[in-house]
Amino acid sequence: MILLYELQRRMANLRPTATVVTTPTGVRYIERRNTSDCVEGIAQCSQQLDPREYGFVVDTKPDSVPACILSDFLYLGSQDAVSAANIKKYKLTHILSLGIPTPEVEWPMPVKCKFLPCLDLPETDLMDYVLPVSMEFIEEAHRSQGCVLVHCNAGVSRSPSVVIGYLMKRRDMCFEDAYNLVKSWRPCIQPNAGFIQQLKRSD
Repeated sequence: MILLYELQRRMANLRPTATVVTTPTGVRYIERRNTSDCVEGIAQCSQQLDPREYGFVVDTKPDSVPACILSDFLYLGSQDAVSAANIKKYKLTHILSLGIPTPEVEWPMPVKCKFLPCLDLPETDLMDYVLPVSMEFIEEAHRSQGCVLVHCNAGVSRSPSVVIGYLMKRRDMCFEDAYNLVKSWRPCIQPNAGFIQQLKRSD
């Protein structure tokens, strides 16, 4: 009881704080603790933010054109690039989906799909599972003279990291060369800091 009382007393003296929380669906809330709006001064209150207050412009334009990283064999894009039109146009035979299931599309031709769970977090371990399985899938497409599209939700962090890792491990590129090649074809890439550190350590 003494410890509980001491904790309550100390919590009552904490400074007011506000934290912006982003849910997995992209919705943002501001959570306030120890404010006059909250019961007893120590409860937590949440308020959903208007997207116009996010501090950046939400890009609602489709990102449907995949970037060709290696001579009509290895493509990189967002989930918008997974379409029947692209499968036909680029003769895609394999689709690797990272962190987001392959969108349900009526395929105009047979396509082999693989989904790998992968969170876009710096602490996500790329090297032990995600990258080895991805490289084997990409190589399978190459051996069968097919074309593979590697995608995640936005095609900015997870899928570029896998493509960079593939170039490093299977095409003997250093991190800088692999990164610069991918960046030259898809300028919007921005792997998170944890992915970059992991890739650089494997160089």
